[in-house]
Amino acid sequence: MPLDAIQTALDELRSGALDQAAFCRRLRAVTLPAELPPRFGEVLGNLLDRLESSAMFGGESCSFSTDDLAASVQAWLDKARERVKGG
Repeated sequence: MPLDAIQTALDELRSGALDQAAFCRRLRAVTLPAELPPRFGEVLGNLLDRLESSAMFGGESCSFSTDDLAASVQAWLDKARERVKGG
């Protein structure tokens, strides 16, 4: 399931096993479930844009905190799972 792939990538990002650029590439390659409205893809794309920006500008020294953005991706993922379940 694509959402499981996103969770795996997020866990790898948080553990340091995956850098931000690789994380963003991996997530951009994921096809989101059809049950999700287009807005979910837009929001995820926005989060990935910010993660890529933070990587270019030195991570935590950028105005976008990598940890905060990872938490935002987790929140997005939790909402996406609820939506796919029908909740």
